[in-house]
Amino acid sequence: MAKHQFQTEVGQLLHLMTHSLYSNKEIFIRELVSNASDALDKLNYLKLTDENLKEKFASWSGEINVSFDEADKSLTISDNGIGMNEEDLIASIGTIAKSGTKSFVENLTGDAKKDSNLIGQFGVGFYSVFMVASSVDVISKKAGEETAYKWSSTGTGEFDLAPATKESNGTVIYIKLKDEEASEFASKYRIKNIVGKYSNHIAYPIFLNYSEEVTEELSEEDKKAGKEAKKTTEKKHEKINEATALWMQPKAKIKKEEYNDFYKSISHDSTNPMMTVHTRVEGVNEYTTLFYIPKKAPMDMYRADYQPGVKLYVKRVFITDDEKELLPTYLRFVRGIIDSEDLPLNVSREILQENRILANIKQSSVKKILSEIKKLSKDEEKYKEFIAEYNRPIKEGIYQDFTNKEALLELVRYKSTKVDGITSLEAYKERANSEQKAIFYITGENEKILRNSPLIESYKKNDIEVLILDDKEIDEIITPTFGAYKEWPFKDVALCEAPKVEQTEEAKKEVEEKFQDITKKIKEILGEAVTDVRVTNRLSESPSCVVKEGNEQMAQMAQMMRAMGQEMPEAAPILEINPDHAIVTKLNGCADDKMIEDVSWVLLDQAKISEGMEITDAVAFAQRLNRITAKAL
Repeated sequence: MAKHQFQTEVGQLLHLMTHSLYSNKEIFIRELVSNASDALDKLNYLKLTDENLKEKFASWSGEINVSFDEADKSLTISDNGIGMNEEDLIASIGTIAKSGTKSFVENLTGDAKKDSNLIGQFGVGFYSVFMVASSVDVISKKAGEETAYKWSSTGTGEFDLAPATKESNGTVIYIKLKDEEASEFASKYRIKNIVGKYSNHIAYPIFLNYSEEVTEELSEEDKKAGKEAKKTTEKKHEKINEATALWMQPKAKIKKEEYNDFYKSISHDSTNPMMTVHTRVEGVNEYTTLFYIPKKAPMDMYRADYQPGVKLYVKRVFITDDEKELLPTYLRFVRGIIDSEDLPLNVSREILQENRILANIKQSSVKKILSEIKKLSKDEEKYKEFIAEYNRPIKEGIYQDFTNKEALLELVRYKSTKVDGITSLEAYKERANSEQKAIFYITGENEKILRNSPLIESYKKNDIEVLILDDKEIDEIITPTFGAYKEWPFKDVALCEAPKVEQTEEAKKEVEEKFQDITKKIKEILGEAVTDVRVTNRLSESPSCVVKEGNEQMAQMAQMMRAMGQEMPEAAPILEINPDHAIVTKLNGCADDKMIEDVSWVLLDQAKISEGMEITDAVAFAQRLNRITAKAL
């Protein structure tokens, strides 16, 4: 028997399983049954598509068996699925693929119940058995191979692996329960309850095998004669789940609790979904979809190696749960099933990506999901919950999905200068005055800074609403690509002209001429720190502001290049000064060159701070401010 060390991350995970996640131990049965179901799915697929296995498994039907022994304090879960060879056992149980453990550990909250619900979401479900086990043996034989293997561990730093004897393909997991767990989990009623709760709609029968003492039924005559009833022990083989594909049942016959239980079984979530969308389509293409939107966004939603949440079936035969093309990436939070009647069973990943049938299913599914989200938006409170979790991927969709762009623009929500909560674009348009023909927005990282930005002073003065886009990482890149909503273009207040103020061209020219010398002097002082210095009528309270150089098309191109990983140097801003502000008017008549220099830099730095930007030299800023303050006192 060869000894192997667990991968470091597995060791960390096992420590967590055995010492921390105690509040929801029963989920280990859910996880092991789910793994068994996956193994049956794989063999079911191969028996239909693999020439080497077709004949041997022609009459095969998958099943899961659970048995317990109160005296031995043990529980056994077995399946007749694909099975594992030596390499599979090391890869599947000795190590964890991708970054499952790392993600799991990163997302731990310290709340034992919440943390135990993360187990299945990160593909580390097998290890949950060590919450209740003192030791575990896994005996497995891969379909089509001759040698079986036995994997054994006590859940510490190592495991044993050796050849074993097993007649048929599949996997047997023998769990030696800890003393304190034996009475709870070596129990017929407890097992039935857990399977009914988590695994009722797994598509294969789950049998509970146990011995039961049966008392002979006596006739009235025997009772009168005083005959004693004999007691015998019978072996029971009881099916304890529905074993039906829930999605194929008529919607009218499915209870809400059944939908919710099925969602929990496929998503490893402990809470009910926010929304359920069940559709059966007949016609050119025949298919059924059952989609769920979780109440909370999946933990890996913003990871590049996120796990897709939709499983593909063909005529109830599982094909894949690892295909990211089944729905567009911005809907990666959706969980559920697609079951097609028309796709070939031996469909490959390459075929999936080019298949016209699947493309039609995808297109129709997206439209259906978006239309159901639109219905949800009519309930303001529920929609707030949706937006809190999924507004960002909806924005991604506007950028990615031109076909459904208009529908997605209806769904997105923004903070605004005129509402306390969030607003739709339609509501923004309805509130606008009759002369306004554009949607104005400001981007940044801090909502409070954006609401008080000098850039929107003139908009407030002119009673024009500005959308507050405080998710800069995504808003700055994708919003310039939106184009327009119902013929109203999106305009960044940092790039477009300020709203008109009552000022004639003559008056404007007069102001520019009056401040021509001081703007030229400030530009000389600031040098390459600014692109230009000019007077502006966009400010009412602030002495200065900074705006972006160029136009919206140039800004959009720069943002797209950055999004693609291209280095784009930040262009120096334009400094605009307020000719009506006391600081600027006094500066215009100042003869003290040192004072002009200090105030010029302070005007630039304070404008940057007001926009949430970093200033290049905080120490110099403080020193200048101190000198100006000392002279003013």
